[in-house]
Amino acid sequence: MLLKSWSSENITEAGCDEAGRGCLAGPVFAAAVILPPGFENELLNDSKQVTKKNRDLLRVIIEKEALAWAVGEVSSEEIDEINILNASFLAMHRAIDQLNLRPELLLIDGNRFKKYNNTPHHCIIKGDGKYLSIAAASILAKTYRDEYMERIHAEFPVYGWNTNMGYPTLKHKLAIQQYGSCIHHRKTFNAAIQTKLELFE
Repeated sequence: MLLKSWSSENITEAGCDEAGRGCLAGPVFAAAVILPPGFENELLNDSKQVTKKNRDLLRVIIEKEALAWAVGEVSSEEIDEINILNASFLAMHRAIDQLNLRPELLLIDGNRFKKYNNTPHHCIIKGDGKYLSIAAASILAKTYRDEYMERIHAEFPVYGWNTNMGYPTLKHKLAIQQYGSCIHHRKTFNAAIQTKLELFE
């Protein structure tokens, strides 16, 4: 089933989504995308439902054909200070700040959002699998974050970030237990993981 736009009216809508919210390490990334009227692409879907090859292909198409797009990030240090939910909102705000076209409506993946200035917004649960602009934002957020994690993997290869992208896989959690955390880990998440692992010792 092809994804759709929120409205058939002449409204400039920006889809917003984040990547990395459930990770133990690295920033949270978010993207905002304004697609042109009538935009269609059969490959475009929630980034989790798209292969890496097709995500990379879609990123090129989105960056070329979107009326406006931008990516924002919030560091692991900031996440520890303001919590991951607020960090996700902040990453979206930073992405929207960079758009060279002002959206009249924001479509947000998820069920909560912190209002951006006076711009109306709609929260849509699993919106990245329903609406084109949110799906496009999910592709950009995912690909930009994955690139970042692959880069810092070279500094700390023991955690396997080139494959787990900072998510709490068993290998990642055991590596934290064996080697401790590093500067890229979120301390608020790491403490909980360490406690759980100690229960099994």
